Amino acid sequence: MDRKKLDRIHRVRTMQLNLVRAAEAEAHAKVESEFALRARIAQLAAGVAPQPSAAEGISFAAAAIYRERLHSSAQAAEQRVVNANFRVQQASAATRAARQDQHAVEKLIERDDAAEALRQLRALEAAPPSRVIRHDPC
Repeated sequence: MDRKKLDRIHRVRTMQLNLVRAAEAEAHAKVESEFALRARIAQLAAGVAPQPSAAEGISFAAAAIYRERLHSSAQAAEQRVVNANFRVQQASAATRAARQDQHAVEKLIERDDAAEALRQLRALEAAPPSRVIRHDPC
């Protein structure tokens, strides 16, 4: 392959790898935020536990409605965590694939460099001596 073409492919693969790494970091951040949201919902649900009060009927009904909403929010948050973990796995696989592609291009570049060095070495071996030794009479 042409060296310019290999360099261009390497630049493209490097950009792709950086983009995939950024997507993976974003997916990890999304998982962390979903875990934080799930923990906050669980904390709110624990704070709405039934407590004895003077107006128990109204308080219990309101707390039950609020707990039901928190429960559905907790289920949705759990599903978002599962989805976020799935996206992290996909992003990790894409990062590995991009890293392998870039590594393959780097190997091609190294192989091309080695072949060029060998060609230059053989050209030097085949070239006539550049210096002529003259022995003048003393």
